[in-house]
Amino acid sequence: MGAGKLRIGGAWSGVLEVELDEWTVATLREEVAKKSGLVGPHCINLICAGRVLRDGDGTEKLSQLGVKNNAKILASKVSTDQEGNSLKEEFLAEEERSKRLSRLKAAATSLASRHADGSLPVEDFNLELENQSGEKVQLGDETDQRAIMMGLMLHANAKTLIKRQQYKDALEVLTMGEEAFSLCDPKVIEMVDNVSILQIDMVWCYFMLHDISWLSVAGIRLAKAREGIERAHGKESSRMRVLQGGRYPELALYLRLQLLEGVVAYHSGQLQKSKEALAAAQAKYTQLQVPDETLSLLMSMGYKARDAKRALRMSNQDVGSAVDFLVEEKAKKERKREEDRRRQQDILEQKKYGMTPLRKPVDLQKLNELVSIGFEKELAAEALRRNENDTQRALDDLTNPETNSVIQIEIESRKRKRLRQAASAASEELVSMGFPRAIVDAALLRFGTQEQALNHLLGQPNTNAAADVNPSIPPLNMSSLDAGQGVGTSSEEVGGGPSTQKEVEDRDAEMEDELTGELLKGDAYSDYDIDVTLEGEAINEYLAKLAG
Repeated sequence: MGAGKLRIGGAWSGVLEVELDEWTVATLREEVAKKSGLVGPHCINLICAGRVLRDGDGTEKLSQLGVKNNAKILASKVSTDQEGNSLKEEFLAEEERSKRLSRLKAAATSLASRHADGSLPVEDFNLELENQSGEKVQLGDETDQRAIMMGLMLHANAKTLIKRQQYKDALEVLTMGEEAFSLCDPKVIEMVDNVSILQIDMVWCYFMLHDISWLSVAGIRLAKAREGIERAHGKESSRMRVLQGGRYPELALYLRLQLLEGVVAYHSGQLQKSKEALAAAQAKYTQLQVPDETLSLLMSMGYKARDAKRALRMSNQDVGSAVDFLVEEKAKKERKREEDRRRQQDILEQKKYGMTPLRKPVDLQKLNELVSIGFEKELAAEALRRNENDTQRALDDLTNPETNSVIQIEIESRKRKRLRQAASAASEELVSMGFPRAIVDAALLRFGTQEQALNHLLGQPNTNAAADVNPSIPPLNMSSLDAGQGVGTSSEEVGGGPSTQKEVEDRDAEMEDELTGELLKGDAYSDYDIDVTLEGEAINEYLAKLAG
């Protein structure tokens, strides 16, 4: 299209000669502001064909925005109030963004601290580190575990922001993730590729933001990423190939790495190096393209398109290997669901027994050992809780008649307290419905459970109702009162620091749910599961630049 003329009206009227393939909206605004004699380009709004022309990321040319030769442009002056409001809105938006990032970091820190040191979680799940086979792993000490957990949570959140094309926010979160990983022992972190993948994602954000100022640091990050990946995967991915049974899950990741290496080399004037890196990336891009007939074959077997495409990419388009992968993944997910259910039940059971003085849950394996030799479960749990899960000391207490008696008295005392709390809560709930307190209390004493008491109060028959409620009737055995869900033993009742309820109140549930939601949706291959459409476009763009 090249050179052209634009007819300007409004704040300044006249004809401007422009380069439609070169000028951006900002360039045009600057020129109009200069011609109009106004303070600056920020005071000008440009409207073409009923549409306000926006700066966007600053790289789009007028021709790309549909501005043609001889187009009419209305240049309107932004009022002082409008300008002030715009700046105020921008400031408030930035302040809100900053607050959100702070909350995100605080939530990640809190979650990692709770789940890394073996404390009883506030939630009914545990965050645990797994390898690509889905096996639980222990990396380093408690500090290392906490650092890795925090880094992984923040990285997962950043990946979601990248998918939404919120690259600036993603970069901020990735930086926080990098800081978290840096707290881990370098020897421990060398065993995994997560930090290297984070470095690649950071450079991808630089690239998508078209920020050339990051060029030098981008090169350093990519060099570190390549070194880290080769250390974790083995030379030419030899270790990865053995671990993955000949599959190629990392192919898309290497494609992105080589593309970015090619881009950095191009802008650094290393054209031959750029050409080699881009050619290697292009070969991988071709390798990752899934043939329609192969995809249709897997879909005809009942697999979803996304899952089938992922399996084919990771299996180098081998149908048999892809089917095996899909079957293995289904079995792995089922095992994980079963493990999660079992772990959830364990956590709910542990919460019944409270926390040790150092705020750790009762060790269920040690508890089962004591039960297997004849001790009553609740009694054995209390002995372990008191003795910081030391089996021998717990055994000493259980076999000492005096200490055993003290433990039993304490357990019974707590049971009565829980029952009183449950009865009080049930009474308050029924009174809040409008029933007189005296009648409510009498009904609860007579029928034992809240449900049966409510049935009586509503005039419905109770199967065990032998007489009308009378406040003078003595209470039934209080052990029949339903004190089930919602009336667990807090750590405050059994000693051991702040109560679980207090932790529930202090946590930022919204942010924590956002962080854990990303992790719970992911799997061992999430880091390698990249849609390479944008990468393919970028490869062609830079190869064309090299050819020109």
